[in-house]
Amino acid sequence: MSHVFIIAEAGVNHNGDLSIAKRLVDAAVECGADAVKFQSFKAEKLVSRGAEKAQYQLKTTPKDESHFDMLKRLELSERDAVILKDYCYAKGIMFMSTPFDEINVEFLGSIGMNVWKLSSGAVTDFLVLKSVSLQNPHRIILSTGMSDLEEVSNAIQVLLRFGVLKQSITLLHCNTEYPTPFKDVNLRAMLTLKEVFGVEVGYSDHTMGIEIPIAAAVLGASVIEKHITLDRRMQGPDHRASLEPEEFKKMVLSIRNVEIALGDGIKRPSESEKKNIPVARKSIVALKEIKKGDVFSSENLTCKRPGTGLTPMAWEELLGRKAKRDYFADELIDISEISNNKKAHERI
Repeated sequence: MSHVFIIAEAGVNHNGDLSIAKRLVDAAVECGADAVKFQSFKAEKLVSRGAEKAQYQLKTTPKDESHFDMLKRLELSERDAVILKDYCYAKGIMFMSTPFDEINVEFLGSIGMNVWKLSSGAVTDFLVLKSVSLQNPHRIILSTGMSDLEEVSNAIQVLLRFGVLKQSITLLHCNTEYPTPFKDVNLRAMLTLKEVFGVEVGYSDHTMGIEIPIAAAVLGASVIEKHITLDRRMQGPDHRASLEPEEFKKMVLSIRNVEIALGDGIKRPSESEKKNIPVARKSIVALKEIKKGDVFSSENLTCKRPGTGLTPMAWEELLGRKAKRDYFADELIDISEISNNKKAHERI
């Protein structure tokens, strides 16, 4: 049974404060996530000073703060990243960080990161795709928000061109609106990615609540990513579309339950229900007293619980035969009455 890899996306929900970042790591550990992920960027490399904020950012950050200034305030330094990596290691959870420029790709590679999570913006970012490819990645997880199949295909071709093995690529279906309206989720597109590109797929979620990540797990997602925050009321671009720790924990538990429930696909009685077979099923019994030599018929036979005797599926085969012994009402009909037919020996 495959294990859904769950990423707690701390992102920039630390608000530039290392102590909050550590608390997010603690929360991710407590929630049972497999990894906690931050973001590594330099505002100067990521955004022009005149670039506008996204609409959702305008609603969740100071109105007089520019896009550049917002990102500058939310940067983690290289020293912070090393501290967080070591802190994650000590806590027993995987450290991840999404690079948004080649400088941070080089840096994250230098500190040993080999499972890379790239944002939806990287689908068309040739320099980041190439740079990550040259890091000899163990795994690349690429979100595909805002993109169509041709753009995803082009991104994959860049990865393959620079040495990435196809089997190491995982594509995450994603919608980059924060929060994403349910009508825009289009979760079946995750299955389209798997069918078209023949790689593992997953889902990066920005909806409110936990229903859609759970549904993605049911559909076969190998990776689930969801934002985590200490408090949705905190000021910052992503807090409102994030889960608080108790909610995140509930999501993880639900996904784990789904994993178990999906099973191996073989249709057979489970170990827990085998004991119910004789209780819930029926056997052929005497409807009334039957004497040796009487002909079995619908007038002297019926089917009742328990299911420890002759299966009702042998009903037609039994009719017309003569009883080999006496039976009292409600007595189980002896299997030997049709012992010359192998199928009659099948138990239920």
